[in-house]
Amino acid sequence: MKLIAVLLCLPCTAFAQETIDCDLNGPQIELNQCAYEDYQAADAELNDVYKKAVAALKEMDSYQEPKDQIGVKTLKEAQRAWITYRDLACEAEAFTFFGGTAAPMVHSGCMAAITRARTEDLRRIADIGDL
Repeated sequence: MKLIAVLLCLPCTAFAQETIDCDLNGPQIELNQCAYEDYQAADAELNDVYKKAVAALKEMDSYQEPKDQIGVKTLKEAQRAWITYRDLACEAEAFTFFGGTAAPMVHSGCMAAITRARTEDLRRIADIGDL
């Protein structure tokens, strides 16, 4: 029974993936989906770079006395604060389209832009470990 359900969903998934057009002239629902996928890609890159930044600071912390090993702790606190900022800033930006069909696209676009900027900040920290 489960196999039949899975097989029935396969054509739907393939069809859904084929119909998404990220051209700026596409339907709003597709633009919303494209913006969300763009944010997901930016978030995946941020998570990768964040891990590298943590590793760089962990190495730097290892050269310090225990009481001075604050690199990773500080980065984690900063990241939590940044997530709060990002979420609220994008909620406010999307609110300007409240009730409109473009609100999800604006929200995802904001999330992607702020996430990319943070990724570059983290990349500078991660690159310290490569020196």
